[in-house]
Amino acid sequence: MAEAQAQKIVSVGGHDIGYPRGHLGCLMPKEENTLESFKVFLEEKGLYTRGPPASHDDQTLLRFLRARRWIVQDAYGQFKDTEEWRQKNQLEVLYDTIDVEAYEQTRRLYPQWTGRRDRRGIPLYLFQIRHLDSKTVAAYEKSAEAVSASKAETDGSTPQRLLRLFALYENLTRFAQPLCSEMTDREHARAGTPITLSTNIVDVSQVSLRMFWNLKAHMQAASTLATAHYPETLDRIFIIGAPYFFSTVWGWIKRWFDPITVSKIFILGPAEVKATLEEFVEPRNIPRAYGGELEFEFFDRPNLDPRIREAVTWENGFTDFPEGPAYWVPVDGGKRLACMAVGSVGGEHRRERVCTIPVAFTKEAVVAAPTETAVPAPAEDATVQAAVEGVAKLSVGDKVADEMEEKVAAEAGGPQAATAAT
Repeated sequence: MAEAQAQKIVSVGGHDIGYPRGHLGCLMPKEENTLESFKVFLEEKGLYTRGPPASHDDQTLLRFLRARRWIVQDAYGQFKDTEEWRQKNQLEVLYDTIDVEAYEQTRRLYPQWTGRRDRRGIPLYLFQIRHLDSKTVAAYEKSAEAVSASKAETDGSTPQRLLRLFALYENLTRFAQPLCSEMTDREHARAGTPITLSTNIVDVSQVSLRMFWNLKAHMQAASTLATAHYPETLDRIFIIGAPYFFSTVWGWIKRWFDPITVSKIFILGPAEVKATLEEFVEPRNIPRAYGGELEFEFFDRPNLDPRIREAVTWENGFTDFPEGPAYWVPVDGGKRLACMAVGSVGGEHRRERVCTIPVAFTKEAVVAAPTETAVPAPAEDATVQAAVEGVAKLSVGDKVADEMEEKVAAEAGGPQAATAAT
C-alpha cells in the first residue's frame, strides 16, 4: 500500500487550488474579476439575475468556476447544462416532495453525515462500501423504478434511483453546508467564507473484487452525474481498508473524476489511518472504528457536534433533526435561519419548522474579508498532475485495467459479460 500523500496547494492557470483558495472571503483580485465577468455573461444568456435576492448565490457560481479552472466559457457550459438538467427533472420539487421513507432508504446506501466537522468546519461523512452488496442494490433499484417517490416530473433519461441520490446532494448543499457555514468556531469564519465542500471517509474493507465489479456501473453513473451537476462539493476523501487488489479498482475509479478531484484522494494503509485522520479531524469527531472518540456507526442518525447543538434553538417539540429532507430559510428579517423539514409522509406534504440558528455568515463579512484575513502568497506554480503523482502510484494503466475488467466480468457473468465489458 502506498503511503498517504500530504495534500499541497497547487496552481492551475495562475489560480490556486485548495480550501479556502477560490472561495468567498479569500478571492484574489483576478478571481473577483472573473466572478463578475461570469455574472455578466450569465446575465446576457438569461441564466442569472442579480436580485435582490440574486437567482444564484456567489458560492454556487464559484463552484462552477473552480471546477472549470476559472475559464468563463467552460464554466458557462457546465452551468447551463446543470440548470437545464435541474429544470427538466424539477430538482426543487423532488427534494420538497420526496417520500421520507424513500429518502431514508436511499440515504442508507450512500455517505452518511456523522453530524461532525473536520478541523476547518467542513461536514464529515462516512461511507462503508460493504453494505452495498448486489442484492441490496438490486432491491433498491427495483423499488426506485417501480414507483415515483415525489411529485417531480422528469426528463425520462435520468433513472429514478439516481434522482433519489441527488436528493441527498440537495441535502448536502441546502442543509448540512449552510448549517456548518453558520458555525463561528471554524477556521475562516471571520472572513465570511461559506462551507461548500464535504470531507469523506470511505471504508472499502471487507469488499471483494467481484463486489467492486458488480457495483461498478452503479457507482460510475452516480459519480459521473454528481461531478457534472454538483461540482466542487467534495474536498478530501480518505480511502481506508483498501485490499491488495485495490490498484485494479483504482484503475477504474480514477477515470470517473477530474484530476483536481483525484488530487484530493488519500489512500491510507492501516498504520496511517489514525494519525492522518487526526491531522485533519479532531479525535472527538472521528468514529471509534477509525481510532477516534465518536460514537457513530454507519446507518446512525447524525451525532450532532456539541457546538452545533449550542447554536440551535429547537421548536415545536423537536430535540433533534428529523428523518428526511430539510433546508434553511431566512426568518426574523434575515437575522436567523429556520430549518424546515419537508418531504411527504403517507402521501401528505410535510412542512414543519424544526429550529432556528443565528445568522453569522453575512455578505458584509465577505466584503470585509480581505482586510481581516491575510492571504498567503501564491504557491509555487505546478500542474494538477504533479499533485496526483502520489495517488498515481496505486494506478494501473488503462490497457491493464481494461484487461482486468474483462477477466472480472468473465468470472462474474460468463463470456457474454466479458464481451459486454469491452
